[in-house]
Amino acid sequence: MKRIALVVLLSGCSAMVPPSAADAGVRQRPSARRDSGFFSTDAGPPPAQVRVLVRLDGRAAAGVVVGQGGTARFKTTDAEGMATLMIDATIEGDLAITASHPDARINFARVDGSIDDPLVIDLIRFDTTDNSEYLFEDPGEPERRPTTLQCAHCHITINEDWFASPHRTSASNPIVHDQYAGTAHPLATEAQCVAASGRWEEARAPGGGRLARCFLGDGLLQNAAGCSGADCLEAPIGSGHCADCHAPAIDGVIGGRDLLEAEGFGHRYGVSCGVCHRVEAVLEEQPPGVAGSLVLLRPTEEADPTLGAGGFLPLTFGPGHDTPNIRMGSVQRDHFESGEICAGCHQYDQRGGAGLPTPDPARWPDGRLPVHSTYEEWRASPFEDAVPCNSCHMPPDPDVANSADLQEFSAEDTGITAGWLRPPGAVRRHAWYGPRQPESGLIELAAALFVTTERNGDEWTVRVRTVNRGCGHALPTGEPQRQVLLVVRLRCDSVQQPVIGGDVLPAYAGAAQMQLAGADWGLWRDPVVGDRIRVVRRPGGFVAYEGFGAFSGDAMRAEEKGIRIEEAVGEVLITGLAGGRVVTTPALPEGDIAYLIHAADPSALAGAPGVGFARLLSSADGRLGVHHSVAVDMVSDNRLMPQAEWSSSHRFRSSCEAPRVQARLFHRDLFYDAAAAKSWPLTDRLLTEVWR
Repeated sequence: MKRIALVVLLSGCSAMVPPSAADAGVRQRPSARRDSGFFSTDAGPPPAQVRVLVRLDGRAAAGVVVGQGGTARFKTTDAEGMATLMIDATIEGDLAITASHPDARINFARVDGSIDDPLVIDLIRFDTTDNSEYLFEDPGEPERRPTTLQCAHCHITINEDWFASPHRTSASNPIVHDQYAGTAHPLATEAQCVAASGRWEEARAPGGGRLARCFLGDGLLQNAAGCSGADCLEAPIGSGHCADCHAPAIDGVIGGRDLLEAEGFGHRYGVSCGVCHRVEAVLEEQPPGVAGSLVLLRPTEEADPTLGAGGFLPLTFGPGHDTPNIRMGSVQRDHFESGEICAGCHQYDQRGGAGLPTPDPARWPDGRLPVHSTYEEWRASPFEDAVPCNSCHMPPDPDVANSADLQEFSAEDTGITAGWLRPPGAVRRHAWYGPRQPESGLIELAAALFVTTERNGDEWTVRVRTVNRGCGHALPTGEPQRQVLLVVRLRCDSVQQPVIGGDVLPAYAGAAQMQLAGADWGLWRDPVVGDRIRVVRRPGGFVAYEGFGAFSGDAMRAEEKGIRIEEAVGEVLITGLAGGRVVTTPALPEGDIAYLIHAADPSALAGAPGVGFARLLSSADGRLGVHHSVAVDMVSDNRLMPQAEWSSSHRFRSSCEAPRVQARLFHRDLFYDAAAAKSWPLTDRLLTEVWR
């Protein structure tokens, strides 16, 4: 590793001291300081303008972005490395000129009345060799950030947002580990495991060490090696590249690592500050994650350990051109503003290899099965040129003075040390809001429902338009296990009225059991009085819908798009059991599919009036709704694209004069059967609800 000299001596961050406990609840904007030593009375007032010469590795550099720190007014140097800048003497904090070049850390020079003409700023190219000896740093936590060695020490609000986000738990998420290792974490005792027909075995544990866990069903490691249980974890055959996005902060070689190698900070903090802000470039055509589309550059130049970065000169990438604090080692990159960095993990075509199956070549001749297409969905939307990812998922935070929470520190730090004041809202929340943070209110803006009713005697027809009005991508998006479910009911007072026809929710919306026509619908496993049976018919034909990618336009025929037309027949109540057979009121009607619905299970919605929107994957043995690690095909994809809508019709019988329609739209995070198989909790989050 080489050692480089520092061209400009900065004030240390140790000067950044939070207010006393007595002042902790008071946020004051720092005041301008002209008597702090930066502007001596002997030097006189600052000039109205300055000429700047920028040198890169000792030579005049053209095209360097220069500007007065804190003003957001920038120019670029000419062929001789020169630029002339007007000075705003009213700016709060240090008066300084910053210089930003893509190959060098941002540097600066202070402005005062005694400066030479021109003002010279020297930049030094950083080493572009990624350092595998670098150890990812501790980002800190809201209640643990004692020194500047933790990002959280200065970036308080950003750290609090990140700590509560799914990015922080990406490497420790127990469902991710269940899908990877073939375990079922909710079955936390041997008795629970055995009762579910699992195997209680000791094995390598998430985060390090060993732990007895319940092995049940399959996981990526079992499918990759053709083995079973804990044996698959000892020397994994394939990693599926899961860690490249879920646990990118594993020390050493970047990419292709076993998810169970994530220990310490890499396991506890998932996608942390030191990952995203070491992304030097984004290569969209490469596979997702680090060492693929996300090009990480870890610092190599040795430096004083008190600067942080584990004894290497700090090197971070971010959106700003005027962040010259040496503890940051900042370099500007556009991909933070454009949202392009999000494509690094939120765009994933599965190509086989590393323990993953090869996509069905008859359906996917290019060898790519689209799994996560959020970024491409956005690029194909009306929002592409105007609303990048961070506009919604990282909304502005008007309550902070800058990204380092300048409002919490002394006015003497304003400028080079703690940054300059930013306009309200210029700093974005690092919360990455989505369905798992309903308190953000983001999901409430995603969709709209429009309901009309029509009466014909005692029959009521309810028509619902479901519109993706607020998402810049498909609804739902991301992990294919996610669904959006429309549930429609007609009520007289509090009494639900019987359905007699119309669109219904598909099998993946959940049922205790399902039987097809030809089976004996009087016989079920463990039915209980009070359970219900929903009957659905298939009149023939397939739904002609507009999906995404291969499922858009006329690229596929309706039957190739994979959704059969299904209509409600009716729902009956199990009122008794006789000789092992169910007794129902009214009698069971005829149809093509029957679903058994347990009375105590409100999540079982298969066959209910409504519509399901999802991307449905299948395995080589024909199982539907599987995790993408075993998928070889996509059966259907009727998710709603941005600004798209879907109209559905539902028929009920009711003799009451003024029944009320209840239409509810939910986001569900897992397929019902997948959750039931592993005892995972099933979460339905309400997007919107309409009563008519």
